[in-house]
Amino acid sequence: MPNPTAAMLVIGDEILSGRTRDSNMNHLAQALTEHGIDLREARMISDDHAGIVRHVRELSGSHDHLFTSGGIGPTHDDITAEAVAEAMGAACGIRDDARAILQAHYDRSGQELNEARLRMARIPDGASLIENPVSAAPGFTLGNVHVMAGVPTIFEAMLEGLLPTLTGGAPMISASLRVERGEGDIAASLSDLAVAHPEVSIGSYPFTRNGLHGSNVVVRSQDEAAVETVMGKMRALFPEAK
Repeated sequence: MPNPTAAMLVIGDEILSGRTRDSNMNHLAQALTEHGIDLREARMISDDHAGIVRHVRELSGSHDHLFTSGGIGPTHDDITAEAVAEAMGAACGIRDDARAILQAHYDRSGQELNEARLRMARIPDGASLIENPVSAAPGFTLGNVHVMAGVPTIFEAMLEGLLPTLTGGAPMISASLRVERGEGDIAASLSDLAVAHPEVSIGSYPFTRNGLHGSNVVVRSQDEAAVETVMGKMRALFPEAK
């Protein structure tokens, strides 16, 4: 049975303007690979309500899971909750359970749960909350859409709690070989291996170091024995490889 598939939607003008570097996609990809969910697509979009609605509908309709990051904070441009609600046909407003979580958090810190902070309690009807052990403001799951914060430490903490609740498949096994030859010199051999072993994925990634041109070859599959077989053949083809 094939693994569940996933997409990611990274939301935020600050990402597209270059003011903020995204690390959440890389973290999600690694975590999903280990959990047996195949990340097939990722998009980065601006804080635009109509755009978020459109992309959520497209990606949630074509994958088993959609993970979003960004746009669920206390400021006026944090519009993800309402946009996801519209995309999924749900109403969105201040939820009592989310409000209680925020109230307890700000009471402990001696701060006021003001109108701006209360915006983080906006949750679509029918959604389940995703715990936020870092700053309390919850994310949520609505249908197959998992909405999380953009701050990497919070995103990672939310994902750590969410992933065990999702059914995964077989984790992807990978191995790599550093070949001190250019891609043009090894392309034919790799092509033959790929044809002979369709159960594995073989990727070649060039590098230049101290004037030396080479290729890092990565073999990936859910079948560990197949990975070992292909790696053995590559070592025979490229005995100088490391």
